[in-house]
Amino acid sequence: MASKFQSRLVGTIILVAIGVIFLPDLFDGKKQHYQEQFASIPLQPEIGEEGEFEVIPEPEFAEVDLPPEPVTVVIDEPEASNTVSERGTVKVEPAPVTQPKVGNRDSGWVVQLGVFRNFDNANQLVSKLRDAGYQAHVFPKQPQQGDLARVVVGPDVSKSKLSTQLKELEKLTGLKGRLLRFNPLNP
Repeated sequence: MASKFQSRLVGTIILVAIGVIFLPDLFDGKKQHYQEQFASIPLQPEIGEEGEFEVIPEPEFAEVDLPPEPVTVVIDEPEASNTVSERGTVKVEPAPVTQPKVGNRDSGWVVQLGVFRNFDNANQLVSKLRDAGYQAHVFPKQPQQGDLARVVVGPDVSKSKLSTQLKELEKLTGLKGRLLRFNPLNP
């Protein structure tokens, strides 16, 4: 025989189920149905007033005369500007290539004070050097994962000026720097 608790539980479940099923319909009221109005596409074009179909004009194309022979491009170095000759050839002046002056390639010098794994330490050292009036940099400017930070002072053209600053930099930072050539393409 079922206990009173089981009977009450079954009764409660039945009442809740009836409420979930039928009560929303009672409280919704009268439903309104909406039907979309749409325009149908005509199957045949409309006939004009005179009983004829409207004629769409054909598109007009421009006629282009092509030269009888192929156009060639001639590059002449002595001329200063781009010109077109009567035959249709184009003469283009190439951009002048300037060679670096002798001695400018390796003329810069820097003092490398250290190589750091932690970029925060390198940036703190650079700010300390800049506060003291030195031109200091961290390379690379945009580090990748696993890159090392190099702290340098310079560049300067005068090797002797930087070599005299070595002792001042050692007193300021406690790091023994070394003098290196500066390559602007790969700092």
